[in-house]
Amino acid sequence: MSIAFNKKEFSFIRLSFIISTVICLVKFAAYFVTNSLLILSDALESIINVAASAFAWYSIYLSNKPRDTEHPYGHGKIEFFSIGFEGAMILIAGFGILLQAILFFFHPTTVHQLGAGAWLTAATGLANFLLGYFLVQKGKQLNNLTLKGNGRHILSDSYTSIAVVAAIVLILFTGYTWIDPLASAIAAAFIIYTGFKLMNKSVRGLMDEVDMKIVDELVSILKQHRQPAWIDLHNLRVQRYGQFYHVDCHVTMPYYYSLDQVHAEITAMDQLLNKQFNKGSIEFFIHTDPCIESSCEHCLLADCTVRRKPFVQKIEWSRENLLPNKKHQFVD
Repeated sequence: MSIAFNKKEFSFIRLSFIISTVICLVKFAAYFVTNSLLILSDALESIINVAASAFAWYSIYLSNKPRDTEHPYGHGKIEFFSIGFEGAMILIAGFGILLQAILFFFHPTTVHQLGAGAWLTAATGLANFLLGYFLVQKGKQLNNLTLKGNGRHILSDSYTSIAVVAAIVLILFTGYTWIDPLASAIAAAFIIYTGFKLMNKSVRGLMDEVDMKIVDELVSILKQHRQPAWIDLHNLRVQRYGQFYHVDCHVTMPYYYSLDQVHAEITAMDQLLNKQFNKGSIEFFIHTDPCIESSCEHCLLADCTVRRKPFVQKIEWSRENLLPNKKHQFVD
């Protein structure tokens, strides 16, 4: 199963790169006009926006390439590298800004024309907010981690710009220039927190941490459309590769079913999830187990001619009993 190239994702991240570059240039112009450390901090973060957008651009291109013999599960894992790279860049920017704020107290500089700097910063902040919100929404619609990660980073930059404008206005009203490095240090702390969050998400994805929301959605679909021949299901595992989900599990079926019948049931289950699941394509690797004597107590096949024990209780499927590698497990 190949992954179709999504031109929308590519065009959205290209737009992000272009707009981020323009915004970065405007912020540096504001710094040269004002000589404000706070505005410089904002401009430095925008450099990271440009670098992250460029990496995200390549990431989306690569993640949409079809799988090949060297990458049998596709190239979707690059999305987690992308947000990890973005998180690392944000951390570098945050610590760099914090260092500049500390150095200011030892080597203070004179700021000027803060009014002009405030207007330029406000304009770039608004542009970043609109761009970030747009990317996050499109990322949710397309279920694309790279777009959402890039959008959230740009949104955090817009919040920083709001804080910058507020601090500049405060300096203009009070004349206290020490507000400049103090506000810069506070902004750096927020930036560092954002970077750690993205790095954490990247590590979880690269370690194939289970997304329980996805598991619950798959379990819900299976429960709603459960067939009598699907006696039980366990050892369910879900891994994400971009828009592609690899799902494997064990399904207990009647031992007397022919290979054709088993194949038909597995195909029906595969088609069901791919039709009902709207967050990406699913590829199944399903291991079938033959039913055993204890299975009769939970088997829903009313016309079974080889039943050895009467039906006792249906096993209600949930993540608690589908994820473990244990057959016919009840959950209290």
